[in-house]
Amino acid sequence: MTAQVIDGKAFAVTLRGKVATQVAALTANHAITPGLAVVLVGEDPASQVYVRSKGKQTVEVGMNSFEHKLEIDTSEADLLDLIATLNSDPAVHGILVQLPLPKHLDEDLVINSIDPAKDVDGFHISNVGLLGTGQKSMVPCTPLGCLMMLRDHHGSLSGLDAVVIGRSNIVGKPMAQLLLGDSCSVTIAHSRTKNLPEVVGRADIVVAAVGRAEMVPGDWIKPGATVIDVGINRIEKPEGGTRLVGDVDYASAAAVAGAITPVPGGVGPMTIACLLANTLTACLRANGLPEPDSLTV
Repeated sequence: MTAQVIDGKAFAVTLRGKVATQVAALTANHAITPGLAVVLVGEDPASQVYVRSKGKQTVEVGMNSFEHKLEIDTSEADLLDLIATLNSDPAVHGILVQLPLPKHLDEDLVINSIDPAKDVDGFHISNVGLLGTGQKSMVPCTPLGCLMMLRDHHGSLSGLDAVVIGRSNIVGKPMAQLLLGDSCSVTIAHSRTKNLPEVVGRADIVVAAVGRAEMVPGDWIKPGATVIDVGINRIEKPEGGTRLVGDVDYASAAAVAGAITPVPGGVGPMTIACLLANTLTACLRANGLPEPDSLTV
């Protein structure tokens, strides 16, 4: 068996196209343009690249992009004042504070200072609670992208056995909630789970989000299972240099799985596409307008 490759890059292009179409209609029919504000504190190189990519793609789909770059020694009070200003700005529908923050800033305090309706990352405690109780919320972008790809591949997920490897607040926990919402039987596993190969081996869907390079070998995977690899790890190549790999050993898993996401080119491109979808959703909700089914949970 050779697994079908789930092309997240192509899926993200399609999703961004849907967002752009909706934004154009919103602007033409209601004179409303969604706006995304991204706040970056400090000069972390990876964060800078990510913020530039977000800004570029925001403009490409017809949205307004507001970037706020702050010095690394910015005080917590000044950062909270900026967020309060963005919360009250009607031109801003989505607010994202790039993580990680410098150590002198309280991430939980900062995240929970964002208006939950503008929390397009879905990290605010109110959105976490709404998602956990099955109510309408802003959904974290990476799990949302994973769910979209799973629905596209399977159609209905009802009754499937799913294992999420990883228990982070950003991916593992919300991913499990989304799968429960689609009537999967869900197990949250992690690096300390006893008999982890056995647990993974019974799953129809495996979402690997533990942050360990190639931790999951192909002989853990149930034949025909769908594997969603959220991990992005940089490892050294024997001949020198580095390469990106996931949390799953791709070659061995692809030999037994029914479908699998590659790294890179799988889950990664969906994260920013879902951020744009969330910003559009936040704008529509703020203006009491209907939300397209294709963009939400």
